[in-house]
Amino acid sequence: MHTPTQLIQEFSSGNRLALNQLFELIYEELHTLARCQRSRWNGLETLDTTALLHETYLKIWKNESSHIENRRHFLALAAKAMRQILINYAEMKMAEKRGGKAEFVYDEELNFIADEHAAGELLDLNQVLEQLEKADKRQAQVFECRFFGGMTVEDTAFALDISPATVKRDWQTACNTIYNKVKSES
Repeated sequence: MHTPTQLIQEFSSGNRLALNQLFELIYEELHTLARCQRSRWNGLETLDTTALLHETYLKIWKNESSHIENRRHFLALAAKAMRQILINYAEMKMAEKRGGKAEFVYDEELNFIADEHAAGELLDLNQVLEQLEKADKRQAQVFECRFFGGMTVEDTAFALDISPATVKRDWQTACNTIYNKVKSES
């Protein structure tokens, strides 16, 4: 049986089937991350954990094959992919609200983010997080892993190859920064 690291190396070398094996091997871990993400965002009760996980798989399969360095990097990419998926669905939901339907969306995707208020909040959060990325990329990555990836302090430290103490400091600072920016813009 292959290890996650071997499968990541094979996938990065162009073996697309290795991603299937990797997802099978660490499916429960990724499913837990997706479930945590679902529970962390108030207002997204209709978010389907399995759909988020499968969308994450597709996003990584399409875009990241030559960029994955190791398991840590893979987990951070999964968190980033979950964030991007949620933002894309929130944008579609808000476009639907304004009457613009740029592309056809399947019914199950419409329920991905059913609450328009939650979709708006998610887009606001993303805008502030993009500003934080410019000011302090590591803090933004910590926030992304913890909030969008649903990772623990230890998981985040592992994914970003930093100490748990650094994760705690960056998490606190990022939360304060984001809260203050969102509060001042309200």
